[in-house]
Amino acid sequence: MSAPDRDHHASTTTAPTTTAPQPEPAVPAPAPPAGRVPSTRTGTAWLGICTVAVVSVVLIVFMLQNTRSVAVTFLWLHGSVPLALALLVAAVGTAILTMTVGAARIGQLRRLARRRR
Repeated sequence: MSAPDRDHHASTTTAPTTTAPQPEPAVPAPAPPAGRVPSTRTGTAWLGICTVAVVSVVLIVFMLQNTRSVAVTFLWLHGSVPLALALLVAAVGTAILTMTVGAARIGQLRRLARRRR
């Protein structure tokens, strides 16, 4: 192969190189102010546990102070229970109902998001 043939062969086999646009480097998160510790999952969990402990103590004090019996009627059931227990059952029932409606809404949104993909 002569020199012009080699040069022609070399120029036809090399593809032009194009560079794809490079994404701009991510901006680093700002450093926390001096002396401040960044938030972590463990710290958040600890705060949640402390909050639950304080709420539990308040609930126990409430139940101990409200031991008076009250008459309760539900459908065909009639009875007498401590006031604190009646309020606790009502609060737990409301929380369960709220969580059920919330879970149904979350499921609805997930199905919608899955369809849009």
